[in-house]
Amino acid sequence: MNLILTEEEAKTLLKKILSYSKADECIVNIVGEQRGNIRYARNEVSTAGGLTNKNIAVTSAFGNKVGTATIDEFDDASLEKVVRRAEELAKLAPENPEYEGLVDPQTYMKANGYFESTASINPDKRATKVAQSLELCRNEKLVGAGFLEDQHGYTAIMNSKGMFAYYASTNVNFSLTVRTEDGKGSGYVAKGYSDFNKLDTAAATRVAMQKAKASASAQAIEPGKYTVILEPTAAAVLLENIFFGMDARSADEGRSFFSKPGGKTKLGEKIVDEAVTFYSDPTHPELPSSPWSGEGLPQQKLKWIDKGVVKNLAYSIYWAKQKGVKPVPFPNNMIMEGGKASLEEMIKSTKRGILVTKLWYIRPVDPQTLLLTGLTRDGTFYIEDGKIKHPIKNLRFNESPIIMLNNLETLGVSERVVSTESNQNYMIPPMKIREFTFSSLSDAV
Repeated sequence: MNLILTEEEAKTLLKKILSYSKADECIVNIVGEQRGNIRYARNEVSTAGGLTNKNIAVTSAFGNKVGTATIDEFDDASLEKVVRRAEELAKLAPENPEYEGLVDPQTYMKANGYFESTASINPDKRATKVAQSLELCRNEKLVGAGFLEDQHGYTAIMNSKGMFAYYASTNVNFSLTVRTEDGKGSGYVAKGYSDFNKLDTAAATRVAMQKAKASASAQAIEPGKYTVILEPTAAAVLLENIFFGMDARSADEGRSFFSKPGGKTKLGEKIVDEAVTFYSDPTHPELPSSPWSGEGLPQQKLKWIDKGVVKNLAYSIYWAKQKGVKPVPFPNNMIMEGGKASLEEMIKSTKRGILVTKLWYIRPVDPQTLLLTGLTRDGTFYIEDGKIKHPIKNLRFNESPIIMLNNLETLGVSERVVSTESNQNYMIPPMKIREFTFSSLSDAV
C-alpha cells in the first residue's frame, strides 16, 4: 500500500477498519507523511535525513466508556487487531463524563495545501538549495548554520455515523544563523512555505549575512522603555501566546488572560488597538490549513479579534454544551491583518528606537496578564533620526503582547513567518510599538 493515500484510497481503508467495529461508536484517524531534512554548521553539511510515518488511531466507545489504540501496520489482520484493542480498552476504562459522542456528517471548505513542487523534493534538490546558501557564506568569509526541512502527507478521518474528511498538505521550512568569523556579529532568517518553488535560500541568506556584518560592533545602551520595530519573526513569538490562550473553557474557569472576575470572559470587549484583527481561514492562499478540527467539526474563516474586540473563543463540543452555545473549533491557522508600511518607512519615521530581528527564550511571567520575558538575538539595532545608527548589545525584555498591541503605532504588510519557539507558521506583519520595556542587558551575541 502506498504511504500517501489519495482521498478515495483513504476512504476505502477507513470503511474497512470501521467494518470491524462492534462498539456503540467508533472513529478512525489515519496519518501518512514523508519528511526530509538537511542540516549544516560551520559552512559544512553535518547531517541529512528522512522520515516516513503512517499511523492509524482507533477510538471506540461503549456509552461513555472510551478507549483508543494505535498501530502502524495496514494489513487486514492488524487492522482488526487495533479495533479489538480499542474496544478492550474502552470496556476497561472508567466513565468519561465529558464524552459527547460523534459528530454527524459535515460539509467542509475546500483548502489547497498540497503542492507537487514540495512533495517531489529529493536529497538532490535539498542539497542544491543549501549549496546556494553555503557558497554565499563562504565567499563572504562568514559562518553559516542552517536547517532545511520539508514534509508532505495527508490526514483522514471517518466515524461510524458516516462523517468523513481528508486533507493533503505540504510544507517546507528554512532557517539560518550567520555569524562573523570572530563571533561578534550574528544574523538570522527563517522562511516557511507550502510551495517549495517560493523558497529562495540565496535571498534569505543575504538577509542573514547583512545582519551578521552590520551587528559586529554592538554597543551597550541603557535598558528602559523604547519605541521598537519588531520584524515578523520577533512579533510572532509574542503574539502566539495570545493565540494559544483563546480557549473558552480556560477563560470561563478563570485560568487565562481572557478570564474576568465572577466566571465571565472578555468576549465582546475591546482589549487591544482597533488596528488589530486576527482571523483564521483554512483557504488562505499563503497559509492553507486543514478545513476540519480534531473532533471533525468544520473550520471556517473566522475573526477572533476584530478591530481590537474579542469576537470568538474556542469551544469544544463538551464545553459548548455546558454553556449552551455552538461549538467553535480551535483554529488550524492564524493570520494578523497588516498595513501598508514598509520596514524602511517605519525606520525612517522613528526618531529614536530599536529594530529587533528576533526574540527568543520566551517564558511566561504572569499568565493572567500575559506578561512575558525573553531576549533579543541575532541582530538588534539602534535607530536615530530615521536611520540605523549602530548595532546594540542584546537586551532582556519584560512585556505583555496585550500591552504591546495597545501601544501600536504602525503595521507593515503581513507575511508568512515561522515561530522560533513553536515552529508554527503564521501570517504576521512587522510592527512599530511605542514604550516597549527592556529590563536589562545581555552579553550574548
